[in-house]
Amino acid sequence: MQVVPGVAAVAHVLIFLLLGLRVVMRKRPVGVTIAWLGVIVLAPFLGAISYFLFGESRLGNRTERRMKELLPAYREWLSTPREATADWKGLPPEPLEIHELGVRTIGIPALCGNRLDLYGDSIETFRSIVSDIDRAQESVHMEFYIWEAGGAADEVAAALLRAAKRGVSCRVLLDSIGSADFLGSHVAREFREGGVRLVEALPVSLVRSFLVRADHRTHRKIIVIDCKVGYTGSLNILDPREFKLSAGVGHWIDAMARLEGPAVEPLAVTFVGDWELATDEGLATMACTVRAPARAGRANVQVVPSGPGHAQEAIHKLILTTIYAARKELILTTPYFVPSDALLTALVTAAERGVDVTIVLPARNDSWLVHYASRSTFDELLAAGVRLRAFEQGLLHTKSITVDGHTSVFGSVNLDLRSFYLNFEISLFVYDREFTQALCDLQRGYLKGARTIDATEWSRRPLKIRFVENIVRLLGPLL
Repeated sequence: MQVVPGVAAVAHVLIFLLLGLRVVMRKRPVGVTIAWLGVIVLAPFLGAISYFLFGESRLGNRTERRMKELLPAYREWLSTPREATADWKGLPPEPLEIHELGVRTIGIPALCGNRLDLYGDSIETFRSIVSDIDRAQESVHMEFYIWEAGGAADEVAAALLRAAKRGVSCRVLLDSIGSADFLGSHVAREFREGGVRLVEALPVSLVRSFLVRADHRTHRKIIVIDCKVGYTGSLNILDPREFKLSAGVGHWIDAMARLEGPAVEPLAVTFVGDWELATDEGLATMACTVRAPARAGRANVQVVPSGPGHAQEAIHKLILTTIYAARKELILTTPYFVPSDALLTALVTAAERGVDVTIVLPARNDSWLVHYASRSTFDELLAAGVRLRAFEQGLLHTKSITVDGHTSVFGSVNLDLRSFYLNFEISLFVYDREFTQALCDLQRGYLKGARTIDATEWSRRPLKIRFVENIVRLLGPLL
């Protein structure tokens, strides 16, 4: 009876040695490597299966081949010199440094002449989207992680169907996991019957999960209408009054930016690239839907798509550089805060060199793992003087950073390794005082609905809570 356990033990050791060697040779961040080694050794066989399914970036042979084919043309398209080059007058040198890093890593320059309207109310955002779709003459392109039928989301669906009926080319690209329920819904059927092209991005299945990593997701939120108007931010196509009410976190609080001007083009090209990866229709078919929009304002906007296949660590480096650029004030909002060691160090260092650093997080999170992993960092942040605020009026889902009233980062990127390395994301780096001030006002509005996390009170939390936080923190690099 002792033979089987003995064989299992030997097999576990061999698996750990062989798979451990593979993990080490991947040369990923130290925290990620150590976390995976721990999972493999502490969870016999199950840890190895988990690594096989989720441990490496595998997009699939076809997707990886197409990305290699498309990326050079994509970057050439977006890096072509334009008349709308950024205007740095009236701005300090720090924004230019962030911009140059973006050009070197992503290949997309900032473009001036843009108008940005910030929406902090989801229902008002949907009204604006519906109004713009109803004015569409040529094309409506939409890409989202989640589309959930019901409420205000159905008004957007109805506008799309009206647009398709009058001859507008309507394309909708939805993530296979995030929008799984919608893709089989009656609204999806109405789309297909009504002339709205609906495509599933990064499809998953039990068989595919052994060939392609299932948690590579398209987390982007993009709308482009006639290549004149664009939207991006944190809002998915769902009614926040109805979404995930059973989770007990309250209504989801999001923000979106409506964009007019030259920067709509790289937003449109990002959608084109993603649509081509999903459909293989041919770039020529989609290229005719993209043009360089006329100037509509004064803001400098750098569109930064990120994710597997793009420059490794680009968005991570850009956010680190943005934090280090702060001299007076830094405000960050994010629903999912599981920082890398480098990001945590940047925030602590910013506070210790005198920057007024404020991080606003939801008081209640829909992921208990993120909830505890996030709070495991609070001791270090509070000790350095970072102000931590817990938003109590719903699940704060807005992802934003403002720096010294002149630079802002706004889009779909969370401050966690999943957003930095696994998800396809979209961000706007805006070098403009007017928009940054509007975003600061929105952030300060969130602060009014948030309680301060007091360092003394925080230090008195029960030992068992600290233990759970620290255990979950070990998994932070994998979340």
